Amino acid sequence: MDPIGYTHLAAGLAAGLAAIGGAIGVALIVKAVLEGVARQPEQRGTLQTLMFIGVPLAEAVPIIAIVVSLILIFS
Repeated sequence: MDPIGYTHLAAGLAAGLAAIGGAIGVALIVKAVLEGVARQPEQRGTLQTLMFIGVPLAEAVPIIAIVVSLILIFS
């Protein structure tokens, strides 16, 4: 296999693993918020605000990894 093929393989793996990692991260955040609301319903607003901050942070790394993999593919 030529080096370009390895680059495309690495880019595809990076994008796929980043997407899986981001999905797992978001699922864990939402799970924790739902458990917290089930335990203390009066803290719903605070937990929801923290979730709205945490989910984009968990999604930032996969988005950056996908951009880097696209740069690898098209360069």
